[in-house]
Amino acid sequence: MKKIRTGKRNGNFNIVRITIFLIIFCVAVLQQVSYGSPDTSQRLQKPASRREIKKAITQINSSEAEAVRKAQQAVGLKGRGVRIIATSPSVADICDRLDLDLVGICNSTVSDMPKRYKNVSVIGTPMAPDMEKTASTQPDWILSPRSLQADLQPKYEAIHTQWAFLNLDSVQGMYKSIYELGIIFGKQKQADALVEKYVDSYMSVIKLNKGKKRPKVLILMGLPGSYIIATNKSYVGNLVEMSGGDNVYKDSKKAFLTVNTEDIKKQNPDVILRTAHALPDEVVEMFEKEFKTNSIWKHFDAVKNDRVYDISYENCGMSANFRYINALKEIRPMIYARSRKEIKKVKKVSKEANKKAKKSHGKEKYDKQKRGEN
Repeated sequence: MKKIRTGKRNGNFNIVRITIFLIIFCVAVLQQVSYGSPDTSQRLQKPASRREIKKAITQINSSEAEAVRKAQQAVGLKGRGVRIIATSPSVADICDRLDLDLVGICNSTVSDMPKRYKNVSVIGTPMAPDMEKTASTQPDWILSPRSLQADLQPKYEAIHTQWAFLNLDSVQGMYKSIYELGIIFGKQKQADALVEKYVDSYMSVIKLNKGKKRPKVLILMGLPGSYIIATNKSYVGNLVEMSGGDNVYKDSKKAFLTVNTEDIKKQNPDVILRTAHALPDEVVEMFEKEFKTNSIWKHFDAVKNDRVYDISYENCGMSANFRYINALKEIRPMIYARSRKEIKKVKKVSKEANKKAKKSHGKEKYDKQKRGEN
């Protein structure tokens, strides 16, 4: 969970560099507070208690606790306000809810940044921050999603700053990260309030799902010109599990898979959900063309039964965020819709998501970013 190193900043004094992996072991946690075992049962198990749900978020092992303690100590030694950069919209939103000031944020073609950071320096995109701009803000900490750790960690080390990669692959992981950040940056009151609100939401979802049969769900994550399969290890896969669905593609490690349509057909999902990773305006058009021109889709029961839905890209993207409640309210009715009336109702929601994606101007925003315009 942690690495502690000694390094030099500005070449004139030693500092303790503490690198915290704010990573929840999702498999272990989901077993404790599970909606059921997707591999062995089509029925939801007896739900966990409120205490168990909260414990899964707030309980950390000794090595994690030591790493958090040292990070907290390093922040305290600054003797001033800590300078933090958030490199994704979800991370910036977490910082906002924790009442943390930032010196740098990313720009995005998909999400808006919290208003409190409107005058903060923009340091590039989530996947490719401009390291010259990043270094110019003189950050003490850089906070990023762990999904980008392999690419970004070497860059952060090159500018001699402390960093943390947050687990935003699941709602549970996000709140575990929030809990630890609250300790590190002296925002425990805010973190505790957020965790309590999460537990309330989780309990409500469990009650809705109790005793329900779990429909089989296929999740397509769209990219401009192509798509990948979202597994149970992805954020949107986590949303489907929380909604009571059984993801037809599971993996012990990978959040996304590339699978051919013949293999997908063998899974015969009851429901197909489509969302976008980036450039949602291009992605929805790509999906429409794919389902109209690729004849294999007409053999899917989900297509025959008109149970193919577009879900909101801003609620159901790559990283966990506080809009997960809206996402669950959107996804769950889609998964459980059976009657014509129910399907008609969720189809209307799907069409609204499709329409909003087309009006997102993602391609236009992306082109502006390429030209260096914010």
